[in-house]
Parts: sequence; structure tokens; C-alpha cells
Amino acid sequence: MRIGGFIGSAVLALVVGVASPAAAADAPEVAAKSAYVVDSAGTIHFGKSETRRTPVASLVKVMTAYVVLHEARLSDTITISATDVKYAAGNGATTAGLKKGERLTVRDLLYGLLLPSGADAANALARQYGPGKTAFVAKMNRTARSLGMSDTRYANPDGMPTPGDGGYSTAVDQVKLAQRALDDADFAAVVGSKVAKVAKTSLHRAHTWRNSNKLLSRADGVLGVKTGYTKAAGYCLLFAGERSGKRVVGVLLGDQNERRFATAEQLLDYAGEQIAGG
Repeated sequence: MRIGGFIGSAVLALVVGVASPAAAADAPEVAAKSAYVVDSAGTIHFGKSETRRTPVASLVKVMTAYVVLHEARLSDTITISATDVKYAAGNGATTAGLKKGERLTVRDLLYGLLLPSGADAANALARQYGPGKTAFVAKMNRTARSLGMSDTRYANPDGMPTPGDGGYSTAVDQVKLAQRALDDADFAAVVGSKVAKVAKTSLHRAHTWRNSNKLLSRADGVLGVKTGYTKAAGYCLLFAGERSGKRVVGVLLGDQNERRFATAEQLLDYAGEQIAGG
């Protein structure tokens, strides 16, 4: 049985041997279906249905980037195919505006993947480093197991719904992944950027990609990480920030669009207060 709210956090804390602060009267109200917040010392600051399995939409792209960073060189060049473009357009997904025949580096495609949440970039990276999407998704799932993400199953590299695919994760597993991914300086540099501009060359058009994570502009010390939305998953936000000398990582799953950013800001500040208060 999965237990939500602060009770769930307390149970989880006992399992992993890390203390969880008691539910304080000033704890933020969280309307998201699932939520989880932990700091770099391992202290759990908030939990709500944190082990509930649910689709996580484009938060899937964090694992896509994590696998690519362990498979590729940032200077590798990938040629965008018609399939990459048609896949994103045909499924109504967010795109990085890529065109058939463009040749972009892995570094550029990671920005296109994580800032505007480009499904075209996800398709191109998976196709190259599977090789092929089926093999790439297998790598995603092997990586999830190696990271101890026992309640996660990936069905594609972009988080788009596919009938009967069964892809899912939990708030706990998503935070666990973000903690590891943020240890990579290249990943952290991408997700912490508000905008990325790629100048036109003989190999590709000019691109300007803006980060869909509004938290970067509305709160101090924010490190990223990723937004997501599908009808099944609702609005999701994986977020991180520096508070009281520690890195705080959290996630909101199944929320409303604007509310997720306001709630994440409140949760970061709440965790900072708890850390400062000892």
C-alpha cells in the first residue's frame, strides 16, 4: 500500500535511514497529485503520494539526456532526418523547430531537448545512440534500474503518450534521477540556462531556444530542471535550487500550469527555512 503526504515521507525516511522533519504548520499547501522534496544531505522536506506510479510526460527527457551524456561526446554531430521532424509534428509534441538535413552537435541538441522540450531532438538523439529508439529505450530502463529507480518504466525517449505503452515513474524516482543528473556539469549548464542561441552555419539554421521552466526567472538560486505536460500526466515540474547551503531537489506531478511554479518556489523556500532552522 502506498501512503501519501507527510506520513509517506516519514515511512520512507525510516526505510532509508534519513530523518524527515515533522509537518510544520507553515508547510506549503500542495495541490499536485504527487510531490517530493529532499536536500543534498538526504533530509526529506515534503512528500505527497511520492511513491504513486504515474506518467511523467516530458520529465522523461531528463533520462534521455542522462543516457546521451554517458554515450556521446558533446562535439558529435547528428543529421536530422525527416522521421525526427515528422514524429514530433505528427504527435502534436513540442519541438525544437528542427528541419530535415540540419547537422547539429549533441551539445546543441541537448539544449533543444531540454529547453523547449523538443521531441524532434529526442527522436534524433535516441535514433543515433540506441542505435534506434527501441535499443535506446532499453538503455533508459537499464539505467533506471542501475540508479535504483525501481518504480520507473520508460516507453519512449520523449514522454509522449502511446496507447498501451505503460510508461510510468514516481516522484521519488524522478528526484533520485535529477540528483544524479545535476552532478553532471554539462547537464546542469543546460537546464540552468534561460535561453540558448545557435548561430547559423553551413550545416544548420539559426535557432533560439527558450527554457519552458519559468521558475528560473521568478526565484533566486534556481538550478533547473524540467517541465512536462500531457493530458494523462497533467502539468509536471522537476525543480532544484540552492537553499541554506544545500541543494534542494523536488518534483510536482499532476498539477496545474502556473500553480506548479508558485508551489515549487514555496517548497524551495520552505526547505531552506527547515535547513536553516536545523
